[in-house]
Amino acid sequence: MDLRISRLFSVCVIFLTGSARGLQISSSGPASLEKASGETVSLDCAFTLSAQDSGPLDIEWSIQPSDNQKEEKVVILYSGDRAYEDYYPPLKGRVHFNSPDPKNGDASITIMGLIASDTGTYQCKVKKVPGIGSKKVLLTVMVRPSKPRCSIEGSPYVGNEVVLRCKSTDGTSPMQYTWEKTSDSKLLPANAVLDVAAGTVKIRNATMAVSGSYLCTAENRVGAEQCVLELKITTPPNTAGVIAGSVIGVLLFLLLLALLLFCCCRARQRKKYEKEISYEIREDVPAPKSRISTARSFTSVGSQRSSLGSMSPSNLHEYTKSQYNKIPSEEYEAPPSHVPVPPPSHNPVNPPSRVAGPNLSRMGAVPVMTPAQNRDGSIV
Repeated sequence: MDLRISRLFSVCVIFLTGSARGLQISSSGPASLEKASGETVSLDCAFTLSAQDSGPLDIEWSIQPSDNQKEEKVVILYSGDRAYEDYYPPLKGRVHFNSPDPKNGDASITIMGLIASDTGTYQCKVKKVPGIGSKKVLLTVMVRPSKPRCSIEGSPYVGNEVVLRCKSTDGTSPMQYTWEKTSDSKLLPANAVLDVAAGTVKIRNATMAVSGSYLCTAENRVGAEQCVLELKITTPPNTAGVIAGSVIGVLLFLLLLALLLFCCCRARQRKKYEKEISYEIREDVPAPKSRISTARSFTSVGSQRSSLGSMSPSNLHEYTKSQYNKIPSEEYEAPPSHVPVPPPSHNPVNPPSRVAGPNLSRMGAVPVMTPAQNRDGSIV
């Protein structure tokens, strides 16, 4: 029984040893590679066959996911003496076998135009029954640093704190920044503090001696870019004079504004005063009387006077109170001094002719009623 077991164990060892001496991966390339984006990489996978490997040849390249729970993706395939290079859409047209006939022992592939998403672990599997062989290569695609931007933070005056900044917007970490002075002594000032990770140089209590050209280099494992900065430290300006000039300018502006407002108010008041004066002049001038109304008033007065002759002394008193009060006073506004009164005539033969009432009113005389008398002096 023990003999049989030992013989069976020997057969298994021989079989496993024969299989191990069959298909083998012979590539001795690095297990990890770092490439910059846009470059081309070749992943080696050379193999050797033995007489025992008599089955069909299958070559498969796959990319391993970072999460073990996910399924691996086949990138390129060789089976049945045919290559399938457009098997993985993200690498379509960018991956192919290095050898036109991979069955000759070269299963290496080339990936062109690398991008950051191509980063991953690639596995090469070669199968030829009963032999099986595999190899893994870790590919890291890094982005080169973009051209950094150099800038100055703080006022470049003597005695102030000045910070030189350098920053690249693109680039795979870890990124490193270095500063150097390219003029004069070509050494950073003694009071400068360099931060390699942040890309800053802090210079405290700056003097005119730190002025000059400074070079910043942004670098990672796949590339480097640079920028140049000119630093000029000057004496601070006369702030007191600037403040005084600003104050004077503001005061002059306010004075000019006040003068302009005063002139505008004065002009408005003058215009208002002229309007009020013109209105007062128009109110003082009386409206002209109509000739027709004056003539009518004289006619009415003459008719009233002519009716006086038919009145008796008994009703004369009542008439004078009632009728004379009805005569408009505006008909006798003209003063009698402007009407010439004829001198009394002493000629008994030709007594003075009487002037009619209407004529007297036209001449400006005021009519006065005189009662008739007899020779003895009694009123008729």
